Amino acid sequence: MDGILNINKPVGITSFDAVRKVRSILKIKRVGHTGTLDPGASGVLPICIGGATKFVDYIMEGKKTYIAELRLGITTDTYDKYGKVVSESPVELDKEQIINVIMNFVGDIEQIPPMYSAIKVNGKRLYELARKGIEVERKSRSITIYSIDILNFNLPYIKLKIQCSKGTYIRSLCYDIGKKLGCGGTMWSLERTHTGEFDISDSIPVLELSTEKIFNNLTPVDRALNKYPPVYIEDNFKKKILNGVIIKDNDFLNSINEDRLYRVYVDKNKFIGIGINKKNIGFKITKLLIRGK
Repeated sequence: MDGILNINKPVGITSFDAVRKVRSILKIKRVGHTGTLDPGASGVLPICIGGATKFVDYIMEGKKTYIAELRLGITTDTYDKYGKVVSESPVELDKEQIINVIMNFVGDIEQIPPMYSAIKVNGKRLYELARKGIEVERKSRSITIYSIDILNFNLPYIKLKIQCSKGTYIRSLCYDIGKKLGCGGTMWSLERTHTGEFDISDSIPVLELSTEKIFNNLTPVDRALNKYPPVYIEDNFKKKILNGVIIKDNDFLNSINEDRLYRVYVDKNKFIGIGINKKNIGFKITKLLIRGK
C-alpha cells in the first residue's frame, strides 16, 4: 500500500500519536507524517504510507496556510500559551499601528526558530536543551510569508490567516510581532488548514479512522506531487530508468528542462518516482517508488 492520508489532527495529541494510530489500524510500520504539528496545534497532517514515505521531503515543499490567534501583552518560554510566562505588559497601542507592524512581516524574512523545537544543534534537539534550562544560539533561517489576513481584532487577541513557506514557525512569528510592538506576543492557538496539495476540507479526523476509510481516502503519491511536471519514459529507456541508469539520449533530454524535478512515468501512466535532468550529466531518478527487476 502506497499513498498519503490527509489527517485532521486534534489538539492534545502529538503528530507521532496520529502516525501510531494509522500503524495500528493497518498493521504496517512504514508510516510517517509530513510537517510536524505541536500537540497544542490542530489541522492538516498528511501521513505517508508505504513507499510514499520516500517522498516526505518533496511533499512538504508546498505552501502552508494557518489560522493563528496572537495574544499580545504576554510572552512565554515556548512562545505559545502552554509555556511558562516570562513577561507581561499592557497593550497600549492603536489598531493602525499594530496592523502596520504585522504587515511588515509579509515577504522574505529571516526567522530564528524557538528553543522549544525539534531542530538539532550539535546532535541535540533544541527542546531537549530547553527542558534542561539551556538556551543556545540559533541560526536564523530564510522563510517567506506570502500573505497575512487579519480575521478578527479584539485586543489583546488578534486572529490571523497566514500563508507561508516550509520551515516557518508561527510561534516565532507571533513572538517577533510582539517584540516589534514592544509589548510581547504569544501564539494562543493554531490550526493548519492547508499544506501542499492537502486541504482541511478533505481531511479525516483521527478518531474516525478505520481500515475502510484509509483505503477509500488514500491519495496516490504522484497526485501529492502535482507541483512537479510529468515526464513519460519511452519503452526503450524503461529498464535503464528503473535500474537507476542515467539517460543521455539528446532527443529525450531536449524535450525537458535542465535542473528541474519531474514526476516520472513508464507504461504511459505508471508513476515510478522523481527525476531530474542534470546539466552535462543526463536524466536520472532521484527518488524511486518501485525498482526494476
